[in-house]
Amino acid sequence: MTIAAAPPRASSARVAAAATVGTALESYDFYTYSYFAAFFAGPFFFSALGATGALLASFATIGIAFVVRPIGAVLFGHLGDRIGRRRTLIMTVTLMGVATGLVGLLPTGAEWAALGAVALVLLRIVQGLSLGGEWGGAVLLATEHADARRRPFFASLPQLGSPIGSVAAGGLMLAMFFGLGPAAMAEWGWRIPFLLAIPLIAVSLYLRWSVDETPVFQALAARGERERNPVWAAIRTQPAAFGVAILVALLGIGSYSLMNTYTMGYGVAQLGYDEMQLLTAATIGGLLQFVTVPGFGWLATRIGSARVVAIGALGTLLIAFPIYWLLGSATFAVLVVLMVVGGILPTASWAALGGTMQELFRGRHAYSALSVAYALAAVVSGFIPFLTDALGVVSGGAWWHPGVVLAALSALTLAGALGAQRMRRLGDEDADAALAAAREPVPAPA
Repeated sequence: MTIAAAPPRASSARVAAAATVGTALESYDFYTYSYFAAFFAGPFFFSALGATGALLASFATIGIAFVVRPIGAVLFGHLGDRIGRRRTLIMTVTLMGVATGLVGLLPTGAEWAALGAVALVLLRIVQGLSLGGEWGGAVLLATEHADARRRPFFASLPQLGSPIGSVAAGGLMLAMFFGLGPAAMAEWGWRIPFLLAIPLIAVSLYLRWSVDETPVFQALAARGERERNPVWAAIRTQPAAFGVAILVALLGIGSYSLMNTYTMGYGVAQLGYDEMQLLTAATIGGLLQFVTVPGFGWLATRIGSARVVAIGALGTLLIAFPIYWLLGSATFAVLVVLMVVGGILPTASWAALGGTMQELFRGRHAYSALSVAYALAAVVSGFIPFLTDALGVVSGGAWWHPGVVLAALSALTLAGALGAQRMRRLGDEDADAALAAAREPVPAPA
């Protein structure tokens, strides 16, 4: 006599929440620290360097997190493939939240400046390491619990963390500036957004403790098939997939650096737009992601994740030059339309990125492969504002220079998506086998 295996303890909604919460906290941390670096970090900790040096040093602390991110991807990717997705994600979200909260406790004042600067850099390193292991594990936690039909949709949900975190951080900062005033913000108000990370840790830990380890990792552990060196195994056994994964990620990550970082400064300095106009247009585009990201995730369940990435890349390639040509003489209404359209099409590639990459890699080294490929694409994307500005100098500020960068990102991601469509879905094969084994009947107790 046999009975059916017990169903998983965690519901699909709880798994999705546990996967998304870390990426949301990651985005919240990034934007909160970006605002802090722009307004307060220089005067508080680097004033001895002079006004210009203090500003450059504060912005350099933003870059530190990107530089160490690949190291975190290797470290936590290894742990995720060795000790499990769930346990590793508990570590990454804890480190991220504690480091963010501690920034809000740093001492200020001239007598504490040197100590505060050193502590700030160390905390940024910890944040960068934890970020390197967050995204890949979140995608796997969401997809390895789901059946094949819903897997692309659940892979899109961690991508919602970006708009959630950016809207939360930006809205909180705006409300506090208006409510407290600049003087109170400089004195003590700036600490509140960082300290809020502490209760957010509690929510994140509760959600991640409440879900089971993924069936894929449980099956690997039961069969003794965990890789001793998963990062090297991924590169050695699937080098083509590794390269394709980096290409697939470029547009989704890089377009954000181009549109929301470089284009903002370019629009104000060269095109004469008001900062609030550009911020308003970008905010509207960010709010639309709450609809477009799950919408493209749903579309991926119908036509496939790689195809959605390809559609987004091809659409962005077609509008790359027209959007910047129109931007030079647009009214505010047209500006909003351009920013929205220019945001929606790359969002298709962003939303289906996780599903496409998850399909490429064997479960035994998937955490490492996803984390490292994503981190390398993020490092490349971090230089996009600098490269675009250099191209602008070389071209004499020609209207088309940002379009060249956007078109290049689109073409590379389109090539990656077409390559991904032609590869076997090894990740899906492992996940399907693990889920089937988990549903097999087991002998009833005597």
